[in-house]
Amino acid sequence: MSETAIETGDGWFEPDELAAVRRRLPILYVDVVPVRVDPDGVIQQIGLLLRTPRDGGISRALVSGRVMHHELIRDALARHLDKDLGPMALPRLPVTLTPFTVAEYFPTPGITPYHDPRQHAVALAYIVPVDGDCSPQQDALDIGWFTPEEAVSPMVQADMVDGHGALVRTALASVGRLV
Repeated sequence: MSETAIETGDGWFEPDELAAVRRRLPILYVDVVPVRVDPDGVIQQIGLLLRTPRDGGISRALVSGRVMHHELIRDALARHLDKDLGPMALPRLPVTLTPFTVAEYFPTPGITPYHDPRQHAVALAYIVPVDGDCSPQQDALDIGWFTPEEAVSPMVQADMVDGHGALVRTALASVGRLV
C-alpha cells in the first residue's frame, strides 16, 4: 500500500480525516501484479517496483493504491498503473473485474500474510499484462522484470514488503504456475 501525497478534493480526505477513518474502517485498495506474457498469454515476467518504504531502506513492491470514493474499480486500476508505471506502459485491463484474490491487510502482523501498520485494508488483486515501456513514476524508483521462478526465489521474496511476496505466489498459483 503506497501513497506519496494525499490529494484533496472529491474522493480524498484531508490527512487528519484519513488518519481518523483508518483507525475505524477498512480502506479499499487495488493491488496489481504487472506481467509480460507470450502470445499464448503465459506469464514470462513479473514487474516488481523498487521503492523506499515508509520505514526506510529499499524494497520491492507491487502496483497498489486506494480506490477513491465514487471511483470505478477499472478507473482505480488504470490510475495506479499510470501513476506507478508511466503513461506508455500500455496495460491491458482485465475484461472481468473479478480479482484473483482478496488480500486483507491488518495493522497487527501475523493475522494474514499481508501487513499495513497504518490500517486495516482490503485489496482486490489483479494480474494485468503490460505491453509498453514502463517508466516508474511518483515514489517508484525503478521496475525490475523477473521470471516467475526469480520472483518467488528467497532472495527476491526477502526484498518484498507488506506481504506482496505472498501475493505474487498467489497470482502465479491462480494461473496454474506453481513455482
